[in-house]
Amino acid sequence: MTTQVAGRKMFLAGEWVNSDRIIEVRDPQDNSIIDTVPAASAEDMLKCIEAAKEGAKIAAAMSVHERMEVINKAADYIEANKEKYARTIAQEGSKTIREATKEVARCIQTLRISGEEARRIHGETIPFDQMPGNENRVGYYYRVPIGIIGAITPFNDPLNLVAHKVGPAIASGNAIIVKPATVTPLSALLLAEAFAKAGLPPKVLAVVTGYGHEIGDVLVTHPAIRMISFTGGLEAGEGIVRKAGLKKIGMELGSNSPVIVLEDANLEEAVESTVSGAFWAAGQNCLGVQRIYVQEGISNQFEAAFVKRTNQYKIGDKQSESTDMGPLITEKEAIRVENLVNEALQKGAALLTGGTRNGAFYSPTVLKNIPEDSTIAKEEIFGPVVMLFPVSNLDEAIEKSNGVNYGLQAGIFTKNIDKAHKAIAKMDVGGIMINDSSDYRIDAMPFGGMKNSGLGREGIKFAIHEMTEPKLVCYKLSNSTFSS
Repeated sequence: MTTQVAGRKMFLAGEWVNSDRIIEVRDPQDNSIIDTVPAASAEDMLKCIEAAKEGAKIAAAMSVHERMEVINKAADYIEANKEKYARTIAQEGSKTIREATKEVARCIQTLRISGEEARRIHGETIPFDQMPGNENRVGYYYRVPIGIIGAITPFNDPLNLVAHKVGPAIASGNAIIVKPATVTPLSALLLAEAFAKAGLPPKVLAVVTGYGHEIGDVLVTHPAIRMISFTGGLEAGEGIVRKAGLKKIGMELGSNSPVIVLEDANLEEAVESTVSGAFWAAGQNCLGVQRIYVQEGISNQFEAAFVKRTNQYKIGDKQSESTDMGPLITEKEAIRVENLVNEALQKGAALLTGGTRNGAFYSPTVLKNIPEDSTIAKEEIFGPVVMLFPVSNLDEAIEKSNGVNYGLQAGIFTKNIDKAHKAIAKMDVGGIMINDSSDYRIDAMPFGGMKNSGLGREGIKFAIHEMTEPKLVCYKLSNSTFSS
């Protein structure tokens, strides 16, 4: 961090502003400086929250058609500038240009769905005459915005995961303050740019760049913030819950996603899907495939095919269309993954391929014979490492899949509908994909997990539900109203 004017300004209360300190944004591929952003202070965050109090009133007063128009104009702006958005994601983060291009397309979709869902924020009538003596009462409830939402977002989807909080917040008439990941703030600022160009009223949206230990606690603990929506690691999430106080909490945390492959599966599809699911965005994906339980009758065949496909992955320049996988977000993260793998190897795990590091790059890695007491077997790796386990049957696969403290999503490959439904019923996860990887997701579906994988659900319709409160209305009418 340096004291000078930042190259890129942050978005506070509808204005682009600087601060007297900067944060350097670096490309993890070569550690070169891409740009600089302001390092906001606690005072900056407090000013932002004060402005957001007025912004919440402005947002709540916007008609549904006004919210829809602004959100769709923002989506139009991103679509018109999609190459700039994709290049920014691929520069500041770990994604290849192909992965970044897909993220931009998903962000546009996320916003368009948000605009549509704005018209579907419904209540319902309530039959008060279900209780004797209330025959002259009628009423209903409708949903109202909660006020100001604080959003803390991760580096691995620096545009779309911000849109997953901003789109529903604006659609439901709330103000929102975004604190993006320190290492990937540029994509979030580009999202703010789209909303500024779309005519969003000032003070409704803020994107505050800075360090979590300086501004995060101010946002989390402030009583004017009525909801914290957080996507990130378990430890940070637990810290937020302890500090937040009396407010709504949305937590999308980590995972250790399992996939089950049974003997009747389409092997080629299972291999292709799980390799992609394991190494997308260099494995830095909460839904990424980490554990694969393969029925013993096909385990050798699956292992050989999986390793062969993994070895075909091209690792290198993120900006090249031919690259399959880029670096991790920092060299420190690559070293962390390297240490996890080395610990497992020292305890007896077998390395089938990969296991090498070059700066922030870590090769796609496949392990087997993993000891149960190794850290990598139970915790989230968040890197390009996958583990193969042979199992005798579905019951064993389900038991081992459930044997961790996470439960976000899972996958199973089988042609047997009874076995698929058994997995659906018995697996402790928020979502299960049949004949697909655990990392499958569309932006409209309810997304979230069980156990230590989080609280609440994202996905636009479901996020809007979290970001609104029901308000009850009951009319007591004169008895003559009901008389003949």
